[in-house]
Amino acid sequence: MSRKVQRSEVCADCSAPDPGWTSINRGVLICDECCSVHRSLGRHISIVKHLRHSGWPPALLLMVQTLASNGANSIWEHSLLDPAQVQSGRRKPNPQDKVHPTKSEFIRAKYQMLAFVHKLPCRDDDGVTTKDLSKQLHSSVRTGSLETCLRLLSLGAQANFFHPEKGTTPLHVAAKAGQVLQAELLVVYGADPGAPDINGRTPIDYARQAGQVELAERLVECQYELTDRLAFYLCGRRPDHKNGHYIIPQMADRARPKCPTQSLDLSELAKAAKKKLQALSNRLFEELAMDVYDEVDRRENDAVWLTTQNHSTLVTERSAVPFLPVNPEYSATRNQGRQKLARFNAREFATLIIDILSDAKRRQQGKGLSSPTEALELGQDDDQHDYDSVASDEDTDSELATQNNSNTQRNNRAKSMDSSDLSDGPITLQEYLEVKKALASSEAKVQQLMKVNNNLSEELRRLQKEVRKGAPSGPSPYGGQHLSASTEVGRYMVPKSEKHGSGTDSDYDNTQTYDVSLGAGRSSEEESRPDMEEGDGVEPDPTLPCTEDVILKTEQVTKNIQELLRAAQEFKHDSFVPCSEKIHTAVTEMASLFPKRPALDAVRCSLRLLLASASRLQVECRKAAPSDPSAVAVDYQLLTQQVIQCAYDIAKAAKQLVTITTREKKQ
Repeated sequence: MSRKVQRSEVCADCSAPDPGWTSINRGVLICDECCSVHRSLGRHISIVKHLRHSGWPPALLLMVQTLASNGANSIWEHSLLDPAQVQSGRRKPNPQDKVHPTKSEFIRAKYQMLAFVHKLPCRDDDGVTTKDLSKQLHSSVRTGSLETCLRLLSLGAQANFFHPEKGTTPLHVAAKAGQVLQAELLVVYGADPGAPDINGRTPIDYARQAGQVELAERLVECQYELTDRLAFYLCGRRPDHKNGHYIIPQMADRARPKCPTQSLDLSELAKAAKKKLQALSNRLFEELAMDVYDEVDRRENDAVWLTTQNHSTLVTERSAVPFLPVNPEYSATRNQGRQKLARFNAREFATLIIDILSDAKRRQQGKGLSSPTEALELGQDDDQHDYDSVASDEDTDSELATQNNSNTQRNNRAKSMDSSDLSDGPITLQEYLEVKKALASSEAKVQQLMKVNNNLSEELRRLQKEVRKGAPSGPSPYGGQHLSASTEVGRYMVPKSEKHGSGTDSDYDNTQTYDVSLGAGRSSEEESRPDMEEGDGVEPDPTLPCTEDVILKTEQVTKNIQELLRAAQEFKHDSFVPCSEKIHTAVTEMASLFPKRPALDAVRCSLRLLLASASRLQVECRKAAPSDPSAVAVDYQLLTQQVIQCAYDIAKAAKQLVTITTREKKQ
């Protein structure tokens, strides 16, 4: 299949001619300069691949080319097509613009912040909105309209959505209809080819039953994409999936060590590391395998990148990605481990891949360990904060803006690597697995909290409906919602329904502060409502969360605040709302670590300040994008001061909670 790009094609981000790269999950073609920014964002934002120098499954390449030619870029630049935006001065970069900061800021806003994507009308219940979108996706994949499905996915539709009435996922529907390109798009967005329907049949079974033999074979390849990619990276071959699903390459020089003593040490170390890998739970093993898959992708793209660059000129703004970018969805421990994979030399990395392939085959076949002594103890002190800071690609971008020569660039990259402890000597497989073990205890707590949050989220929806029934019928200043903003504070905030309460107050009630900032008056009955902290029948809870968990959540809050402050510093007021929503979510997750009614007054006060400030921040940030064009002009200088003050209060409260938790745990 021809991989040449039509001469009429231009870069989706800066309009440079003849783009050589593509962002697979965004369905757009991009030039070398913009690709360098895409790669720095990470695969969770943009999955990049070279059009001519990378290996392509034919259906996947056709899917990307179809999306690009049918205008998928308009999905990510919806608001920029509005003439009013042109008048306001907002525009996309030109090919001549600098990569940093002009192009990089635009690309981050476009794909990371989704600043230009069409926003849905405000809904009271985000869960219902996502379900509606997912149902639309379930129906749309039977057609050939790829861009419609990509638009639904960009708005939040779930590729693995299980339709409660029809008992299937979107991939089942696409497979039955023979929609090969729709199946490719769904798999890119995480659809599982092995997911069973209500009767236990997979999309692969549906394709075979419909006579779609090639599609069924392609879905099998997608199901084993991870292990196939790892094997191909080492030996250049993939299994045919007819005579077996795994190829386990062998190290050709294992029996010819240069130094017998060194070989013995490495052999013993490798054996111990392999035993620890075998003792990992399936979930942690899958995470490790996915991290190695991402590292393989980074190394392969680096090789293509170095091959395609013009080395006769000094290039200062285009740079390779020295290690995997930070994924904010992962813990700091996991991000550090992912970055340390870049320190593996070729032999160490190949050994790790071979061990993963061997153990994946063992686990898939249901075989146990060869001896009962192979499983090792993985116990660890849960309170030990045994990781350091993680290098952020955002810090690298901010430094690149002031770089004028390649020496400065190398120095700053070295500083970034030092900050994440990537330059403290060779990294071994055993050390990486030690880092992975630190996830075990905290992940269990996260799963437990997610269950609690889901239950309380349902309770919140029920209470919102009850309050809505008794709410006044007058217009609300925000989208017709009559609830006080305290109902949006967090999933765990609303207590169980009580006979004497309205259900909108919480142990950390911030309705007075928040409603004043809204400008919506409270009735005398609301003003005289007693605080839920007294006489609510809930006994004070003296327990406090693990210090490590609090620190992890504080790091996430701080990272989001830094993102907001950068937007304020660069006068990017359109980024205020999405930044404030990220901060609000992080604050809610942090607050959910603490008991419903803490026994310590200091904890209650800090939580009140934390939640009230986060809610007030949302209100202030919404002022940056007024819905009424005829409204009074916004004083952005005053607004920025208010936003910074709210952010400061959030950071202050978070720091207080860390200090209190650390002090109490030591006593």
